[in-house]
Amino acid sequence: MTLLIGSLTIGLILSLLAMGVFISFRIFDFADITADGSITLGAAVSAVLLVKGINPALATTAGFCSGLLAGATTGVLHTKFRINKLLSGILVMTALYSANLHVMGKSNVPLLSETTLSTYAECIGRGVFGGAENMSLMGWNVGVRDISVLIFMSVIIGLAGCILYLFFRTNLGTAMRATGDNDQMIRALGVNVGNMITLGLAFSNGLIALSGALLAQYQGFADVQMGIGMVVWGLASVIIGESLVGTRNLGLTITGAVMGSVIFRLMVAMALRWGLNPNDLKLITAIFVFAALILPNLLGKLKKKNA
Repeated sequence: MTLLIGSLTIGLILSLLAMGVFISFRIFDFADITADGSITLGAAVSAVLLVKGINPALATTAGFCSGLLAGATTGVLHTKFRINKLLSGILVMTALYSANLHVMGKSNVPLLSETTLSTYAECIGRGVFGGAENMSLMGWNVGVRDISVLIFMSVIIGLAGCILYLFFRTNLGTAMRATGDNDQMIRALGVNVGNMITLGLAFSNGLIALSGALLAQYQGFADVQMGIGMVVWGLASVIIGESLVGTRNLGLTITGAVMGSVIFRLMVAMALRWGLNPNDLKLITAIFVFAALILPNLLGKLKKKNA
């Protein structure tokens, strides 16, 4: 049960990554590799501030803002300097590796003795459950901390999803969606396409960095290698979510991204539980993504053939 709760919590935290990838990949059709660096940047900035005694909420906000800056840099490289989409993301991601090392001062920053948002959630949970260390859940003995953090992260992800949905219903959000759908039309209406792309990438990487900040606080450390392959995780979550909801409706797609992230994390946890070598984790992740990409088309062809 502890493994299940932990997998659900990490899946929820990484659903912010999925939301960020959804913005760049689905809204703007921008294959943004910056995600691998910005998730580590958010974790690094928040971890360093926490070690210095900064309030966890402020440290987490700073991590989010650092992601905004990273995404905006990618957008400026593409829109102002006319660098290819993929190359602009690769350039910023590569630069962020060194930037993250400079921010942390070393390759790993432990947070086990620091006060984090997870610590706050644990204190609230113990107050609600009368100070108990453990509780019974469906016949299983689980830690109050695990349950408290899971509920806390569920609330944060719910709020983030609602805010993202409401934002894309505003005039600015609608203009951003229209930019991704038909940039020539939106340009004819007097909207600056470059600014829309830059702003969208900033929001995208802000959410991704926020995911890194929360992940570092939950796991108890920030590591310079923690972002490797995360863009693949985000893509897999978005694709799995779209397969589940079966529509491009905005609200359902955002919900699907969250569901896809949780399901993907559970699949990885089950693979590890069944004895998967941790060294093969990235390989299995790539296979899951490959399957998520081709299965919808194969199922569609089979339905047409049977019909």
